[in-house]
Amino acid sequence: MKKILLSVVVLFLSSQIMAQNQFIPKPKEVKVNDGFLQLSNDFVIQSIDSNSEADYLKNQLKKNIGKDFKIGKSGKIRLAVLRIKEPSDKMAESYRLKIDKNGISITAYTNIGVFRGVQTLLQLIEEYQSDLKLPFLEISDAPKFAYRGMHLDVCRHFFTVEEVKKYLDYLAMYKYNKFHWHLTDDQGWRIEIKKYPKLTSVGAWRNGSQVGAYSDMKFDDKKYGGFYTQEQIKDVVKYAEKLHIDVIPEIEMPGHAQAALAAYPELGCTKGPHEVWKQWGVSEEIFCPKEETFKFLENVLDEVMPLFPYQYIHIGGDEAPKIRWKQSEFCQNLIKKLNLKDELGLQSYFITRMEKYINSKGKKIIGWDEILEGGLAPNATVMSWTGIQGGIHAAKTGHKAIMTPTSTNYFDYYQGSPDTEPIAIGGDVTLKKVYNYNPIPSELSEEEGEFIWGTQGNLWTEYILDFKHVEYMIFPRMMALSEVAWGTSNPSEYKEFENRVIQHFNILDKKGINYSKAIFEVNGNVSVSSHGKVFYDLSSAKDPKNIRYTTDGTEPTNASNVYKDILEIYKTGTIKSAYFENGQRLSPITTQNFNFSKSTGKFIELENSPAEAYSTGGKNTLVDGVLGNTKNYGKNWLGFNGTDVVATIDFDDEAEFSNLKFNTLDRQGSWIYLPKSVTISVSNDGKTFTEIKKVSQDDIIESKGIMDISFPKQKKTYIKISIQNYGLIPDGQAGAGNKAWLFVDELSVN
Repeated sequence: MKKILLSVVVLFLSSQIMAQNQFIPKPKEVKVNDGFLQLSNDFVIQSIDSNSEADYLKNQLKKNIGKDFKIGKSGKIRLAVLRIKEPSDKMAESYRLKIDKNGISITAYTNIGVFRGVQTLLQLIEEYQSDLKLPFLEISDAPKFAYRGMHLDVCRHFFTVEEVKKYLDYLAMYKYNKFHWHLTDDQGWRIEIKKYPKLTSVGAWRNGSQVGAYSDMKFDDKKYGGFYTQEQIKDVVKYAEKLHIDVIPEIEMPGHAQAALAAYPELGCTKGPHEVWKQWGVSEEIFCPKEETFKFLENVLDEVMPLFPYQYIHIGGDEAPKIRWKQSEFCQNLIKKLNLKDELGLQSYFITRMEKYINSKGKKIIGWDEILEGGLAPNATVMSWTGIQGGIHAAKTGHKAIMTPTSTNYFDYYQGSPDTEPIAIGGDVTLKKVYNYNPIPSELSEEEGEFIWGTQGNLWTEYILDFKHVEYMIFPRMMALSEVAWGTSNPSEYKEFENRVIQHFNILDKKGINYSKAIFEVNGNVSVSSHGKVFYDLSSAKDPKNIRYTTDGTEPTNASNVYKDILEIYKTGTIKSAYFENGQRLSPITTQNFNFSKSTGKFIELENSPAEAYSTGGKNTLVDGVLGNTKNYGKNWLGFNGTDVVATIDFDDEAEFSNLKFNTLDRQGSWIYLPKSVTISVSNDGKTFTEIKKVSQDDIIESKGIMDISFPKQKKTYIKISIQNYGLIPDGQAGAGNKAWLFVDELSVN
């Protein structure tokens, strides 16, 4: 088999010859040989069949290291692609990079492969440009997943064409190949449709925005909006093509439609009027499945599809409240006419009908995992976000799936302590969590796993007002996901990856890219031993021996306690810690409060397991003396989807108690509800329990997320606490018809 030969220029490594440790994503195979190639000004970039890649390389080198190499037919730097036959999908992005005494070459089957190799080369150049001595090396590389995507929501907050292009540059740097552009939603319609001008004259502008935390329900009155003309869309798509990135537009249906309905209220199930939504979350307004609506959407797509040459269109399909359909005489008659079971069947009819139209135009659809409701459209690809079950179902039924669960792939979630990070929607998606993610669920066989097309990082922008904040939220987490998607991540080598990330911060600094330094925070892990002792383990992205801490609530200094080993916690108190180098504090201060009660450290059993994505620390999380942060429902919380919390605590011996407090959350926009009721029972033998208290949600005294329940004094060995899940989410609320989440932390008995 002949190879596609492409030589590139410029590489440089320090004398330490550690090139293989600096790439992100890590290549499949790296071999460093003896010797160096000194890059000099007389190098020439040869271009045989890769002219655009040669131009790209030339421009990047000039911008990044200030050298203006010529493109010619001879010289030490050569770019060439020789196509003997069309490669398979898995070969299309493969490449070989070689540096020896003869120069630099990249060999690939396609221009795309050449481009991926150029990115590897550029990383080395930017990382080691001090001497421009390039080590002799050989790299053989190819991605594991064909779909490696990043998403950007421009509806909640809008970003300019130049900012979107920057976003694409960042994707190219780390070998992403798909850009999911979220263009329509309740809070704004962002793409020009010439047949329906009010979509942008009305639908692209709202008369204010929600500000601060969602729970505060505060709004400003500033007109906000923007949209992309079709010429601007073409410009962005053309730019992405040069970076070998496919652009996938998302046109939401049947829900997330309020901006469109503000412009054309006749497309809804009521007469309106509507306004572009100021609020975050999910509006109950929804497209009505009338012929007029289908014609409107077909006309919209007729203008959208020619703008995006890639074969896929994302049609949303998520969070579509059915209350308007239930109230609509037309919809109820249509359900009967079509012999459908219910409104879920009507959603399936809606999606399937739109898919058939899109297929007739030579395109395919992607939808969020709610398109599974009522039955999956025949040729649809599922984007699994609510967890992994949607992807599992799709794969088992022979459909492609893109894995993007909230627990690891939502980059609008916190990446560090909520006390030191800018306000976010919630969650706890650290760099390590992203890196440890495996897109192929263990429930799938090897054959079924082939239907996992890839993975994607999502960035929703409710709390992201400008592009510098966009950068902060994606960096460095998109680096971790790039290595996961490339297929070379290894959770056991996370520390080594973390070191590479720190090296790449130098590149980001030179480019003026804003990024989070959350990995420098001191990370504390609380655990409970089998002997009922509570331990606090501190770690840092660098040397743990440089951690300083205090136990009296004062801020740590370089003269504070030196962290040497895991700390045992005996009582209520506060530990503050930080990372120091050369006497200077380099990290924010990490504050950990401990609140001890009679149940702290005691043996606990749960009848129902928490959801895997929200089970960090396991059952002992409920008795470790740490209250979950109400800004952050990932760390120190257990999450239960549709199931109750039934916990039995063993005090070892008879104990007196008359009060229960526990932490919970009320975040209905995120499908999280307060419990319906709480039942408390006691026992001396752990087998026969007597109920002593039952309270409904309305009767529980609640203050800042703490449920406080008092009862007659008991002297017992066991207490059983049954916290009832809300059940199904009601109509008119985000996630209506789905199981509610119940988040609980720290069962404090006194």
